[in-house]
Amino acid sequence: MEIERKWMVTGWPEGLPLEEEFTMRQGYISVQPTVRIREEALTGGSTDYILCFKSAGGLAREEIERSIDKDLFVQLEEKIIGKPLIKKVRRSYRLPDGAVLEVNHVDEGLPTAFWYAEVEYPTVEAALRWQPEACGLAAYLNDEVTNQPGQSMGAYWVQTRG
Repeated sequence: MEIERKWMVTGWPEGLPLEEEFTMRQGYISVQPTVRIREEALTGGSTDYILCFKSAGGLAREEIERSIDKDLFVQLEEKIIGKPLIKKVRRSYRLPDGAVLEVNHVDEGLPTAFWYAEVEYPTVEAALRWQPEACGLAAYLNDEVTNQPGQSMGAYWVQTRG
């Protein structure tokens, strides 16, 4: 189960310790249900290839992720004919309360580029209780889009590559 809240943001947050950074490429085999492939290259580290299935939903939804080898990733990427994968840079920051803020810059340099942030939670109750003000992020996380239709990366895929 994936339980997360999402905000539209502008730029990287200031004053938070950076934990890690990934450069990613991802594409969608299907958006209903979500079937996604992703290449994740950890800055200064390894590259992983992931196949992901997600159910419909907003705050909470089922998610199954499995590592795949590079050859299978390339084969699946070739099935997404004529559609360039979405490029993302993700930075993770440890918050004062122990939660992790993931900030993503999507399709940098393209007219459709944008930024968003997510925080994952262990339970729905914890997600509903958590407030950005408690971590000094009220101004940064002021545009929540968690349950708004059309705010998923799958919807962005359809809008820009569909």
